[in-house]
Amino acid sequence: MTPLPDTIVPLPIKETDADVWSPQLRNRRDVDVYLPASYDEGRRHPVVYMHDGQNLTDPATAFAGTWGLNEVLSRLAERRIEPIVVGIHNTKARLSEYSPFPDARVGGGGGDAYLSFIADTIKPRIDRDYRTRPSAAHTAIVGSSMGGLISLYAWFSRRDVFGFAGALSPSLWFGRAKLFEFIESAAVPRGRRLYVDVGTAEGAGTLRDARQLRSILRARGVGRGALVYLEDRGGRHNEAAWGRRVERAIESLVRRQGVR
Repeated sequence: MTPLPDTIVPLPIKETDADVWSPQLRNRRDVDVYLPASYDEGRRHPVVYMHDGQNLTDPATAFAGTWGLNEVLSRLAERRIEPIVVGIHNTKARLSEYSPFPDARVGGGGGDAYLSFIADTIKPRIDRDYRTRPSAAHTAIVGSSMGGLISLYAWFSRRDVFGFAGALSPSLWFGRAKLFEFIESAAVPRGRRLYVDVGTAEGAGTLRDARQLRSILRARGVGRGALVYLEDRGGRHNEAAWGRRVERAIESLVRRQGVR
C-alpha cells in the first residue's frame, strides 16, 4: 500500500492595500494583509501588526532575504494560532518613524506620529474590512531592529491599542538615554505580554542593552508570565535570524483561535 502523503497546510492568503496615505506622516506606503487559510470559516481573528512589511515574504522587495512568514503562519495554524497579520511597508523616513526619541547622532523621534498612523488610520481600516477581534486584548505589534524598538515603545505608550508586543533585536542604542529613562518611569501595562530577544553575535553593546532592559523590566514587576526573554546563541542582526525566531514570538503573544 502506498503511504498517504503528509497533510499540507495551506499558506495564508495575501492581500495588498497599495499606496495607503498617512495624514499623520504625509506619505504613502503599501500595506499587506495575511489572512489565515481558514478565514472563510467565519471566525474573528486576533491581529498582529508588523513593521518592515516588504521583508516578510517577498524576495523581490526584501532588503536582505525574507522572514519566510508564509511558512511560519502555516505552522502556527497547525496549532490553531491563526492571527491576521498586517505587514506595514517602511519608507525612506524609516529611522524617524521607528524611533520614539531622537538620537544625538542621526536625529529621528517621529515614533508617536507613526504609531498614530497605525492606531488611527490603518487599524480602523483593518477592523472595518476584515473579521478582527479589535480590542487591545487581541492586538499585537511586532518588529525587529528599529521595528523592535518602536514595538517596545508601543507596549508602554499605546497600551490602549496594542495589548502585546514583540521586540526582536530592538535597537536600544537609538536615543538610548531617553529610552531607558522612559522605560524606568512609564506605567507598566498589567495583564499584557511582551516578547524580547537578542542574538548573542549581534555585538557586546547590543547584548548588554538587552540584558539591561530585561533587568529593568523585571525590577518593575514584569514577571516571567508577562515577559518572554530569549537569547539566540550565535544569532546575528539579520532577516534570517528574525525569521527563525518570529514563530516563537507570535506564539508567545497570540493565543489559540477559539471564539467565533
